[in-house]
Amino acid sequence: MIRSLTRLKAPNRLRMLLALPAVAAAAAVLAACGSSGTSSTGGGGSTSTSSPVAATASSLKTAMIGGATVLTNAQGFAVYSFAPDTMTKSDCTGACAAAWPPVKGPATAAAGLTGKLGTIKRSDGSTQASYNGHPLYTFVKDTGPGTDTGNGVNAFGGLWHALTASGSPVPASTPSQHHSAPPSHAAVTTPAAPPATAPAQTANPIPQNNGGDHDADNNGGPSDGDGNI
Repeated sequence: MIRSLTRLKAPNRLRMLLALPAVAAAAAVLAACGSSGTSSTGGGGSTSTSSPVAATASSLKTAMIGGATVLTNAQGFAVYSFAPDTMTKSDCTGACAAAWPPVKGPATAAAGLTGKLGTIKRSDGSTQASYNGHPLYTFVKDTGPGTDTGNGVNAFGGLWHALTASGSPVPASTPSQHHSAPPSHAAVTTPAAPPATAPAQTANPIPQNNGGDHDADNNGGPSDGDGNI
């Protein structure tokens, strides 16, 4: 009887020993799934909080250009207003916008700039910065900071002006002094020649009323030299 029980228990132990690795493997799989789910959730949360980097706003400041305090962009290039524009609409598109690139909005202002910042929507859907109601532009011919070569230019149907910190136009540069200075010496002129006059004619003392042959009787005909015909 004891031998029979021993024979019956032996296979049961074997089956239990074989089952233990399977149970351990299943537990490992469940643990891995749980860990994967947590990682996925964390990754999903990270993705949901990320967003495209917003476009950097244009920055405005001032610089001394030509003796005036001029509004500039962050790089020190003068910014301009276009006379035909309104507070809500730009009249500079196409080739005009290629020569006078719009300043992208919105803009930020450096300390001390108290003008009103704003934006307008351009015809192509982009946003343009404005300052005290003036849509802003730069100029492609300004080759470096501290230049405002576009100030006072008449192009694309209107005048362009650099702006002061208050948003008013910067006076256009005056021509160089040597262009308008009077000559340093008097002009040399040639005196006019006196009018030509004919030599004075000696008056003939003999009256020339009867033919004028210049003899004594002066009655015409050849003169024989004796004073008579």
